[in-house]
Amino acid sequence: MKKSRIKSLNQQSLQNGEYILYWMQASQRVANNHALELAIEKANNLKQPLVVFFGLTANFPEANARHYYFMLEGLQEVQKKLKKRNIKMIIRHISPPEGIKELAEQASLVVTDRGYLKVEKDWKAKATQEIPCPLLQVESDVVVPVEEASDKEEYAAYTLRKKINKKLDDYLNPIETNQIQVSSLDFKMEGLNLDNLEQIINDLNIDETVNKSPGFTGGNSEAQKYLQDFLSNKLDKYEELSNDPTTDYLSHLGPYLHFGQISPLHVVLTAKKYQDSSGLEDFLDQIIVRRELSINFVYYNQNYDGQLKEILSEWAYETLQEHKNDLREYNYSREEFETAKTHDPYWNAAQLEMIATGKMHGYMRMYWGKKILEWTDDPQTAYDIALYLNNKYSLDGRDPNSYAGIAWCFGKHDRAWQERDVFGKVRYMNANGLNRKFDADLYVNQVAKLCNKHNLEHNLPTGLL
Repeated sequence: MKKSRIKSLNQQSLQNGEYILYWMQASQRVANNHALELAIEKANNLKQPLVVFFGLTANFPEANARHYYFMLEGLQEVQKKLKKRNIKMIIRHISPPEGIKELAEQASLVVTDRGYLKVEKDWKAKATQEIPCPLLQVESDVVVPVEEASDKEEYAAYTLRKKINKKLDDYLNPIETNQIQVSSLDFKMEGLNLDNLEQIINDLNIDETVNKSPGFTGGNSEAQKYLQDFLSNKLDKYEELSNDPTTDYLSHLGPYLHFGQISPLHVVLTAKKYQDSSGLEDFLDQIIVRRELSINFVYYNQNYDGQLKEILSEWAYETLQEHKNDLREYNYSREEFETAKTHDPYWNAAQLEMIATGKMHGYMRMYWGKKILEWTDDPQTAYDIALYLNNKYSLDGRDPNSYAGIAWCFGKHDRAWQERDVFGKVRYMNANGLNRKFDADLYVNQVAKLCNKHNLEHNLPTGLL
């Protein structure tokens, strides 16, 4: 493992504790997990057992039952797989930094993985100040560590691509799997029983207005199935058909990457075995450069979910402000957007797809975001609405990819185009453009069938269909 993946977060000395502790939060998997493997290595060196802790907080920003079900399904699998490796996993209903503070009292050393959102940074900062032993952070959810790739917020994909490509070969190394030498399974430590997820959701008292996804089940095993199906059956036509929502030529890995249920490095190394595929280059650019550009954005820009003035390049913000008072042909409220009550059947279908399934086709999300900008009084309100809807209904909402993707609709990571009303020089999309690329009416019909399949209308807000 390259040392640049590992960062010491405090200056505490090694304790004479009972175990090594792995604080799992962002990398919710057993396979291909740098943080887990380092924790096992440290435990073996000290001839101690390893305990894995996950803090289940009920107030993660904007998370609801849909997100929790998917995450808990993945954690069920993690707990079972760790048990097979003689490692005890403790899941507790507690603020993560508070939980790690308690368990660290008896730990010799704590290892944790790395998240990039503000809430995750705050947890790490709080734990750093309060635990009495060393805290090592290991980066396992990017191919190239964010600070190794760049020391600043990048302007666009092309500026980051050059930097990543220079270092990529150094990081395309498979993760070595270690076997724990001292079991922790006999430790008497209280934790949640994950056998009944509905009961856990009820006990957490979280927002249950958005039901669990009927089409996606959490966990590494499910992610591996999607990956293998994509590489075996879809990759060859990925370049040609990935922007056509009437066909299914996407990997569907977004939700699994969001919850750390599959390693992006594993995805890349597996995909590179298909060297003769015409879609490989485009897919690798998406999973490496585009995804890590979004992580670069949220890591270096603390306002990623706030004011457009702090998010966009100067040209994009200024052109939107210059056209802020342009006449809008249509103007919708947040409630009208949320209930898919616009005049546009294609936009409505995209919103319904997201509500019903927890995922919207990537090409339609670009159109969806552009139209919210076009049909809202001002750009800032439009940005806030888009974030609200995406974070509420998408399984991979509240994710760097989502924040960057929505900001792109407002000009982030893009260039200036021909000036027009409302958009100014920000890239424009319209329904005619959809129909030039694919059969947009077919897409509408497919979404309608999807919503009605197995009574999926019951997953939608009252009166939506």
